[in-house]
Amino acid sequence: MSDIVVKDSNGNVLADGDSVTTVKDLKVKGTSETLKRGTLVKNIRLTGRADEVECNTKKVKGLVLRTEFLKKA
Repeated sequence: MSDIVVKDSNGNVLADGDSVTTVKDLKVKGTSETLKRGTLVKNIRLTGRADEVECNTKKVKGLVLRTEFLKKA
């Protein structure tokens, strides 16, 4: 396993399976959807990069979010 530490916008360490909330409205590329501020995203998956996580929402599957727009729930 890699030793990459993934942190949210407040500096909290994130792990696989954590729940996060968005800190601002995010437009999803390729769709007409917008994730509103405060949207809860459950069961995130870490990628090989320290600034990105993968997740699924109710409307968008296979979404990659930048950690600078997330905070641990």
